Amino acid sequence: MPFDEPPAPPARGRARHRRRPRRRRARIVLIVVLAFIVLVAGGLVADYFYLNSLVHRVAVSHETQRYNNTEDILLVGSTSRCALTVQNKAYGLCSQGVTGVNSDVVMIVHLNFTTKQVSLLSVPRDVFVPNARTTGANKIDAALYQGPSQLVSALSNDFGIPVNHFIELNFDTFANVVNVLGGINMYFPMEVFDAYSGLNITHTGCQHLDGYQALQVVRARHLQIRFPGYGPNHATWPQEGLSDLARIRRDHEFLRVVAETLKAHGLGNPLTDQRLAQAVAPNLEVDSNFSLGDMLSLASGFAHVSVSNVPQVTLPVVLLQTGSYLYQGYYYGDVEFPLGPTDTNVVTHFLELAPGTNTMDGRPLPHPAQVSVAVEGGTGVASAGPVVAAGLRRLGFVAHAAGEVPPVGARAETVVYHASSSPASIGQAEAVAAHLSGPVVMALGPSRGADVTVVTGSDVAVSASVPAPPATHATTTTHATTTTHATTTSTTTAGAHPTTTTTVAEPAQLRQDGAFSAPTLLNQPLQPWDPRSCGPNGTEGP
Repeated sequence: MPFDEPPAPPARGRARHRRRPRRRRARIVLIVVLAFIVLVAGGLVADYFYLNSLVHRVAVSHETQRYNNTEDILLVGSTSRCALTVQNKAYGLCSQGVTGVNSDVVMIVHLNFTTKQVSLLSVPRDVFVPNARTTGANKIDAALYQGPSQLVSALSNDFGIPVNHFIELNFDTFANVVNVLGGINMYFPMEVFDAYSGLNITHTGCQHLDGYQALQVVRARHLQIRFPGYGPNHATWPQEGLSDLARIRRDHEFLRVVAETLKAHGLGNPLTDQRLAQAVAPNLEVDSNFSLGDMLSLASGFAHVSVSNVPQVTLPVVLLQTGSYLYQGYYYGDVEFPLGPTDTNVVTHFLELAPGTNTMDGRPLPHPAQVSVAVEGGTGVASAGPVVAAGLRRLGFVAHAAGEVPPVGARAETVVYHASSSPASIGQAEAVAAHLSGPVVMALGPSRGADVTVVTGSDVAVSASVPAPPATHATTTTHATTTTHATTTSTTTAGAHPTTTTTVAEPAQLRQDGAFSAPTLLNQPLQPWDPRSCGPNGTEGP
């Protein structure tokens, strides 16, 4: 999705804005605020009609209707080199074939217009989902290649995440904002190196970063760390193993540092605001329904939100630990799987809904007796479908075993298919998915003569009770969840509260211990080597 060159400003644009009352100046800085989760302040900016014209707009389908006086905005960091105004060899050149379009960053900003509260949910880019593309399964970051509508569709169909508006930014946005601010300061407690992003920190302490250097921090997901006892040759330094999950926690800290720097510069200064908006607007693409009036309303309504108080959480996943993922004959590299029913609970709570609520429209989920379910075995284990169907029947669902389908690979997610993208159909799938544990994901897919079709995957279990949703402000403390197989086993589910679930699958056949990591945390704490804010006199910040 290439961007056009920004038009030249009107010859007398600046002279006109000086005579306008301050109250009429636009709050285009909200774009910065949203693009960096930022919602720091609704700083006033002159000539907003001109600045608004610099923002590129695109038609986006599959966006949902607002409910409960809340709004959910999808923020995407694009890897598109062809969208850059000025090509940069450090990013890879479009002219040399670096033309891939993926979403390095996928974040949802949830805005509550009643309480004036804001929260942020990050979706890991390597999470493997059935509807990533119209052609089938892939990592969620691959959806953007087919346009923003496909990414919005994947989030709704596979996670039940409603999207009301879309904002996409590229590499230039990050770098330009930092440069307009005169750079940012970050504290590096250890020397780190990333051959892919170019990050190379050769001494510890508080360091001043320009836009390009800040972008290296934002993009780093192959970080090597110089632990005590290692020499200066970074080729020998150990590499962290969480890739995009590690980058998410660093990006959250980066956003906080940028937001605090923005606040320290005093948004509302016409000159600073003008430069900031001009640096950001040409590098943004928003949905065509996101009007200037919407932006002004958001800016005025959330002008006093402090980023320090904005909860930033990450959708928990399990990592496949068996090497590059082989799915239907193709290798996808390192992947992560969604986690049921934890992710259902996380999304429900993030949207400020009570358990048992349809995340797409805010209405109650259907009673199990109102949902018919066909269960197909998808692992090559003949008993999987009948056993899961029996467990769902005991919970009140109208469920039956519907035979076997060819396994997609040695490891697989359990997929809960709904017949359409309507809120009612997704709600039927949510009602079933809320009782399935293990690697579980929803999907838009073909009907098998039932409202919902379940294709069993690895390590599937039917839960007799649904755990309470984790707190959005949760700490990194994990709680034990007791799962009953043939025997009772203790597992750790990040952010979930203790509950007892009844497994209806034979552990020797469906459990594959060691294939999946422990669930990742809802809140990703900074690690000892991660960059962070600076404190007074070059010390480590809070």
